[in-house]
Amino acid sequence: MVEFFLLLESRRAMFWPIVWMIIGLVGLVVGGELLVRGASKLAALVGISPLVVGLTVVAFGTSAPELAVSLSASLQGNTDIGVGNVVGSNIFNVLAVLGMSALVAPLVVSSQLVRLDVPLMVAISFLVLALGLDGEISQLDGGILFGILIVYLVWLVFQSRKEQQAVKDQFAGEYGTKEKVSVGTLLVQLALIVAGLVALTFSAQALVDGASKIATYFGMSQLLIGLTIVAVGTSLPEAAASVMASIRGERDIAVGNIVGSNIFNICCVLGLSALVPPSGIPVSDEALRFDIPVMIAVAVACLPIFFTGYSIARWEGLLFVFYYCAYTGYLILDAVKSPLVYPYGVMMLGFVVPLTVITLLVTTYRALRSPAEA
Repeated sequence: MVEFFLLLESRRAMFWPIVWMIIGLVGLVVGGELLVRGASKLAALVGISPLVVGLTVVAFGTSAPELAVSLSASLQGNTDIGVGNVVGSNIFNVLAVLGMSALVAPLVVSSQLVRLDVPLMVAISFLVLALGLDGEISQLDGGILFGILIVYLVWLVFQSRKEQQAVKDQFAGEYGTKEKVSVGTLLVQLALIVAGLVALTFSAQALVDGASKIATYFGMSQLLIGLTIVAVGTSLPEAAASVMASIRGERDIAVGNIVGSNIFNICCVLGLSALVPPSGIPVSDEALRFDIPVMIAVAVACLPIFFTGYSIARWEGLLFVFYYCAYTGYLILDAVKSPLVYPYGVMMLGFVVPLTVITLLVTTYRALRSPAEA
């Protein structure tokens, strides 16, 4: 009889977390639609390319949950959750979100992303590893990361001002917004963006709270919670915004959102999380040995895929999703101390990863030869 009541009590304890997770998921879809609709229209109204809007307004707005969660975790001393949140979110953004967006519709990649934004994402990913080798991201390290973000934002604003009128007219024609810009129209689009951001932030928080309680109930570590439940939960705004953008044909926003969010996650979320506490934030050996290198590898993988024809094909999106499932599978096997961890790792590193590298190299070689042969 006692066991029955204990089972009943445990089910009641899981009821509300599950409800909050469902509410969070619904809110993320609604918020993503509002944000993409407002941002794409605003871009055309004021003559700014959707790529710049995706790299700034949408990317930074959808990364607000990561900032809130990591700052809160840093102040409360749960630093593993904060670091795991940033690293896990960046991995999830590229492999899962970008992969799913490409599965919805093949994505066209702007040449600006290949020239500057993706190389910057790769460089700061390496920088995180270099700064964390001493076992922490200090206040000075956090200041360096945040300073990089300021310089990047100034460059984006300067670059958007240089856009030619013909390019602006092209975007205006594409999104059907050649009407005269009025204060009322701008306010409506700004209201949609704000409403979308608010819905995304609160929905993500509801989802994370519910998921974290469930994860804690089953005894998962803070780093694992940060890399999986919290990272996926706080990245769902990016997922909702990018997938919605892909469905609506706003492909510059879909790709720019992911790259911009990853830059924001490292420079702002991790930077400010290290600036707030006097002693910075410690970085675990486990994160340095495995998770941060995976984040770097994922960022580097974008270069050949983005470079080949400036597009992301459906098969490449499927490849990204497969690797995220494989990465999550490894984390779960490692968490439960399964004897399959070692053979699983050997299989991935000895066969699957080299095969993928060879495929990408051949694809890149063919892309380089095509213009020459033409």
